[in-house]
Amino acid sequence: MSQLQTISTVSKSLGVSSRTLRYYEQIGIIKSSRTEDYAYRVYDEDAIRRLRQIIILRKLRVPVKSILSRLVQELHEKANMRLQLDYLGDSSVFAIVHSVSFPKNTIQSGGSQSELPGYATEEEKSMDDLNKANESLTKLNDSDVRIVYLPPMTVAVSYASGDFEWGPGLEATSKIEQFVKDSELLKIKPDSRGMGFDCSKETRKAYEAWVSIPEDMEVPAPLAKKIFSGGMFVAHVLRDWNFERDWGLLKEWAVSSEKYEIDEERPFFEEMLNYNNLLQSGAQMDDTQIDLLLPIRAITK
Repeated sequence: MSQLQTISTVSKSLGVSSRTLRYYEQIGIIKSSRTEDYAYRVYDEDAIRRLRQIIILRKLRVPVKSILSRLVQELHEKANMRLQLDYLGDSSVFAIVHSVSFPKNTIQSGGSQSELPGYATEEEKSMDDLNKANESLTKLNDSDVRIVYLPPMTVAVSYASGDFEWGPGLEATSKIEQFVKDSELLKIKPDSRGMGFDCSKETRKAYEAWVSIPEDMEVPAPLAKKIFSGGMFVAHVLRDWNFERDWGLLKEWAVSSEKYEIDEERPFFEEMLNYNNLLQSGAQMDDTQIDLLLPIRAITK
């Protein structure tokens, strides 16, 4: 049986965030599994080999369309060599390529003219046009976001910290979910809201997970009880688990807004939508919908 590696181990060894790994799973290019005695995702040798291939191809800046067949064809024609895709999954090849920053025209379907300073090939022009079109498509407009007001609420809070990017979030959220189950909170307060935020400090990763509770409800240690004052937020649904990209787009929208500005004094929340159904149905993480909630305030002139 092949050796299995946890998502945190793979993330650290290959230099890929856990969120990116989950996105690759969602679009179906890699697969993970869960063992009976272990709650977290694990990857086998085939999945890790596939990840090395993907990272190398992205490092080489090969276009996504027909990415594998094009790479094989160009290397065969230009270097007169045969290439098996498994070779790209070899750990030693990965270590060499992953450490190199390739210039733009490493793989081109032209000639030596692409190496001349200031010379733009037709492919480069096409890529520039494509990048500009992509930028306009990914930029958030007013119609892409929602202005919402979170009401004041009493919350149970779980805090966790650790060395890995995803670990504290999983730990803090798991403790909150166990509290919800043990207290039968959703029977008492079916409209409970589950949310959290990254509170990392420098190199130490940390996360706070919250769930709204009745004002008079007792909260057992190590959980804490807090009063949240509420406030105005701009909301956008997370897409394909790319937190870094979507948070960036949301912040860009706020910075360019003529009506609102970011309120840096309040947390940047990640709220699990349809929280009651999510916990009651036992849905997996991939079934979760998340709202990104950026705190804002009106610009006063």
